[in-house]
Amino acid sequence: MLQRLYAREPRYMPRRILFCVLGLLCVHVAEIWIFGLGYYALLHAADSGALAGADNLLDLVFFSAMVYTTVGFAEITPSGPIRFLTGMEALSGLALIAWSASFTYFQMHNYWRSNLD
Repeated sequence: MLQRLYAREPRYMPRRILFCVLGLLCVHVAEIWIFGLGYYALLHAADSGALAGADNLLDLVFFSAMVYTTVGFAEITPSGPIRFLTGMEALSGLALIAWSASFTYFQMHNYWRSNLD
């Protein structure tokens, strides 16, 4: 869908690529917040585990950002069933960041190729 949108006007490609990158960044931030809210909801459910060191929602969003980007975590550690969500977030974050990089490269490749012609 995005590829068809960007294929219409090649002269606006640099601006479109910039908007694409900014849009993808916003989507990744939204995904981090969604996972952070998911941790918040799970921690308030019975028998879902714990995140030692997380005191408020912003701590959970910080933890989510560290897991999503696969940087790792040291200050906040999961225990119990919530570890499964942590693993799934790391896997999905890695895949989605890789897809975003591939999509951006593909769009730039098309732009470079059109400038050579």
